[in-house]
Amino acid sequence: MEFASKEYFILLILLIPYILWYFLYRKKSEPTMQMSDTFPYRYAPKSWRMRIINLPMVLRCIAFTLVVIVMARPQTHNSWDNKQVDGIDIMMAMDVSTSMLAEDLKPNRLEAAKNVAAEFIADRPNDNIGLTIFAGEAFTQCPMTADHASLINLLQSVRTDIAARGLISDGTAVGMGLANAVSRLKNSKSKSKVVILLTDGSNNMGDISPMTSAQIARSLGIRVYTIGLGTNKVAPYPMPVAGGVQYVNIPVEIDTKTLSDIAAVTEGNFYRATNNRELKQIYKDIDKLEKTKMDVKTYSKRYEAYQPFAIAALIVLLFELLLRTTVLRRIP
Repeated sequence: MEFASKEYFILLILLIPYILWYFLYRKKSEPTMQMSDTFPYRYAPKSWRMRIINLPMVLRCIAFTLVVIVMARPQTHNSWDNKQVDGIDIMMAMDVSTSMLAEDLKPNRLEAAKNVAAEFIADRPNDNIGLTIFAGEAFTQCPMTADHASLINLLQSVRTDIAARGLISDGTAVGMGLANAVSRLKNSKSKSKVVILLTDGSNNMGDISPMTSAQIARSLGIRVYTIGLGTNKVAPYPMPVAGGVQYVNIPVEIDTKTLSDIAAVTEGNFYRATNNRELKQIYKDIDKLEKTKMDVKTYSKRYEAYQPFAIAALIVLLFELLLRTTVLRRIP
């Protein structure tokens, strides 16, 4: 048990002058009766009332002590728990260009990637995970956090038409997306730092080349896993037309060489996902590969524990009042 306001215990010093006043001065103010000789009463037995004559004073001291304890706010909590868990720092860089609307994965590439990424996040409760999204430019959707519920909400809020509606420039800036994710990991103290880069195209936008970003990641000790998403030849793509949607087949242009080189330079792995099942298996494989032991200190929530002391103080005061008004009642 701990006390949140220990400074209130100094009030207990007030008991000292009270006890001195009680024994030294208060009795002198009580009424007395003079007798010529007290010898007949010298060996007279004391009644039980005489034996508890000072009990009200003791009860008042106890009640005051209990009130001070209540004011000091006693609290209970569980002890610290040190344990080793598997945890690393991860940034997920996800392509959100308009080509991710292709429906060779169901319901489309971006929604499939979001669903699998959400499962990956939920299965790694001890990691710090963040999210970068990119099309023709890149920005951080969520910095690294252990609040995975908020991260998943931000992940699911990414719209599949974010580039189509002009919120960010369309295109595929792989180098910018990777650089943004790397910048979030550069100050990390974790022993293992990872970027999971997912795209369905080749770098055609941005001021930083993918290999430059890869070299920066390597210098910072960051491992990059790259995922090329989409079928091998053509993919159905929804084109809005008057009165509905018309599907056209668009060529799949994934720069597998660059993605492989990024993974090789950073000592990661390159994966190719042509359907939902393969994409899910890739994230499972990464989950098995990236595990690092780390010490985690946890503690439980504190709870206020003043109630028993407050109840005890009330009972003691009531008992003192009962004694003072009944068996130990004084006649003025």
